[in-house]
Amino acid sequence: MDESEEEFDSRIESLLQKRQSLTNALLDRPYDLVLYIQRALVYADLAYPDLAAGDAYRALLLTDEVRDESFEYHERAFEALTNYVDGPLLDVLDHGSLSGSQSRLPELIDGAKDVPALASLTSVRCYQILSLNLLLCGCLKSAFNFCERGLALSPQNQELLYTRGYIQTVAERRTRKPISSVNDLPDWGMVRREVYPWNSYEPNRFSDESLAFLNGELASMAPKCTVQVAKLPVLLGQPSRTDGYNIIPTCSQLGVFAKEDIAPGEDVLVEYSLVTANNRLKESICDACSGELPPLGSDSKAINCPDCHDTVFCDQNCFEQAQNLYHPAVCDKDVDSIAKDPDAREADETLHLLLLARVLAMAAHQGKHPLDVNQIKYIWGDFVSSRTNEIDLSANAGPPPDWTLPFSFAYNIETPLHILEKMDIDIYSTLAGHDVWVFNTLYSKFRGTASARKNPRDGRPDVAAVHPFWCLANHDCDPNVTWEWGGRMVLKACEKRIVNDAPGGIKAGEEILNHYCDVTLPVQQRREWARGSLGGWCMCRRCRREASDTDNISPD
Repeated sequence: MDESEEEFDSRIESLLQKRQSLTNALLDRPYDLVLYIQRALVYADLAYPDLAAGDAYRALLLTDEVRDESFEYHERAFEALTNYVDGPLLDVLDHGSLSGSQSRLPELIDGAKDVPALASLTSVRCYQILSLNLLLCGCLKSAFNFCERGLALSPQNQELLYTRGYIQTVAERRTRKPISSVNDLPDWGMVRREVYPWNSYEPNRFSDESLAFLNGELASMAPKCTVQVAKLPVLLGQPSRTDGYNIIPTCSQLGVFAKEDIAPGEDVLVEYSLVTANNRLKESICDACSGELPPLGSDSKAINCPDCHDTVFCDQNCFEQAQNLYHPAVCDKDVDSIAKDPDAREADETLHLLLLARVLAMAAHQGKHPLDVNQIKYIWGDFVSSRTNEIDLSANAGPPPDWTLPFSFAYNIETPLHILEKMDIDIYSTLAGHDVWVFNTLYSKFRGTASARKNPRDGRPDVAAVHPFWCLANHDCDPNVTWEWGGRMVLKACEKRIVNDAPGGIKAGEEILNHYCDVTLPVQQRREWARGSLGGWCMCRRCRREASDTDNISPD
C-alpha cells in the first residue's frame, strides 16, 4: 500500500468515526435538524449521496416542524434549534451565499433571535444538499425540483444556481436531446449496493448457528433438501473474455442441496410467505399470501378483518398469520391506497416499495429491527464490497465504480417515510430502524429474489412476493426445477432440462438450481436482466457457453 492509499484509508476511517458520533448524537437528540445536516455532509464526503439526501430531507421536514406550531413535533424541533440561534453562524450553514444571513435574523420583542427565521435559512441549506446529492445519484427531476424550491427562498444563492446549470448539462448529455420541461428529466439513478460498514445486522450466514436455524425451518417445506454453503461464479459488471475459460472466479453463498434423490415432477419445496405485495387497489387477492380469494358466498372461507373491512384474507390461517406477524401495525391506518394502480412504467417499482412496506409493518408489530425480521434476515442482497464502491479521489485514480442499486427520491426516501408516518411511527425517534441505509439494504435483498405475477388482463406485474427459502436455491439458466406461485411457492423437479433436453430429476448431493428470469430468452437478454436485478452479468455454465459460441461465429 503506497502513501496515497494509506492517506485515503485514514480519511475514510476518520469520516466513518465522525458518522458514528453524529449517529449517536441523533439517537439522543432525534429532532435536532442541524445534526442531520452535519451527518448529511459526512455522507457526501464518504460518497453516499443517497444517504446525504435522506438526512437533508429529514432536516427539511424538521424546518417545517419548527415554523408551524400545529405540527406534531413542533415543540421538540423548536427547542432543539433554539440552541443554535446565538453565537456565530454554524460552519454547516455558512455555504453558498448564506454567510451573514444570521445577522439579519429579526429579533422578537424580548430581544431573542427569531427561531423560525433560522429554520427558513436552514431550509435553504437543505435544498442545497438535496439538489446536489440527488444530481449525483442521477435523480435529475427531483434534484431540479428541490433546486427550484431553494431558489424561491434565496433567488441569488450561488450553489443552487450552479447546481441548476449542472442538472441541465447532465440531463442533455444523458438523454442526448434538449430539455424543454422538468418532466423530460430522468428521475432514477444508481447508488451503492453493499453491506454498509456500520451495518451490524447482517448475520454470518455460513455459521453453524445460521445453518441450524435455516435447516430447522426448511425441514417442513423441503424434507428432502438441506441448506449448505455453495460455490458460485462471480457476477461480472461488464462483458469479459473469460466466457471460454474453464476456470473462473467463484464466491461462497448459501444454496439448497438434495439429500435424497428427487424424481422428475416431484415437489422439491412448498413455501408459504407473508412478504407479499399487490399494487391493484381493488383486486380479489388475499392480503396475507397474495393468493386468489375464494368465491364469495355464505360458505366462503374468506375472512374480513373486523377492524378494517376492506382487508380480506383467503382463509382463517392467513388471517391468524397476518394478525400474529404484521397486520395490527397497518390495520385501519389508511395505507391501502399508497402505490396502488400505478402507471405501467412504475409497476415493478411499486411492488418493491410495497414489499418494503410489508417488512416495515412486520418489524413494527414484532418489535424488531427491520433487518432482523426472520423472513428477510438471511437473504443475500448481491452486495458489492464497500472498498469496490468507494470513489478514489487521488491524482492517479481510475474511472469511478459502477454502482448497481436502482434509486429514486420518491421510492427510497419520501414514500417509505410517508408510509411510516401513516403507521403512526415517529420517523425521527425511530431513526435506528428507519434510516435510508436500512431501506436500501432491504431493497437490495428484494431485487433479484422477489417473484412476481403478471395480470392476464394487461400483462402488468401486479403481485409480488419474497420467499426466503425459494431464493436460497441459486439461479442457473439451466435449472433443474421449475416453480409455480399461487398462495404457496412450489418448486418441482424438471421433467427435462433446457440444455440438450437432458433428463430431469435430481440426485442426492446435487444443488437445486432455480431460475429467477425467463430462461428461454437469448443469453444477452438474460445477462442484461441479471445486471439489473443481481448487480452483474450471469456467469452460469450455459451463459458462458452460449456467449462464447456467439463470439466465435464469423460473419458471412
